[in-house]
Amino acid sequence: MINPELLLEDFLTVADIARIKINRDQVSVEILPAPHRPPSRLPAGKMAIYVFVYGDTTLKVGKAGSNSQARYISQHYNAGSSPSTLAASLLKRGGEIGVSNLDNDSVSEWIKSETDRINFVLDSEVGIDGLSLFESFLHCRLKPVFEGFSSQR
Repeated sequence: MINPELLLEDFLTVADIARIKINRDQVSVEILPAPHRPPSRLPAGKMAIYVFVYGDTTLKVGKAGSNSQARYISQHYNAGSSPSTLAASLLKRGGEIGVSNLDNDSVSEWIKSETDRINFVLDSEVGIDGLSLFESFLHCRLKPVFEGFSSQR
């Protein structure tokens, strides 16, 4: 089971080592257990890291800057919105996690009903370096299945 508060605590240590100033009060954690509703918006002046989890398996870790509303709220639920979405990955490689028989019409509902989503929402003042470091930290810690190209793993 993923402990978001422990991940955040460890990341704040990493950020300090990297000399990126982030205060705990600049980050909020939102846990959306399955079944979940996608967030309706990324608040003004905020950026986010999001994590999709299926059982004990991390499927996807991504980031959304303050001008990336669609990436944060909807693209990962729609296979046609971008090639690097959770939905597209599930349609192409879902068998790797024991999920099959999904199609363009069913993948969005499957994500909402079967995955937990964890959002780390950061003040924009943290900056893109802090956001990118947090995403990289979570990639290293959580080892998401649907990240990067298989030839790079």
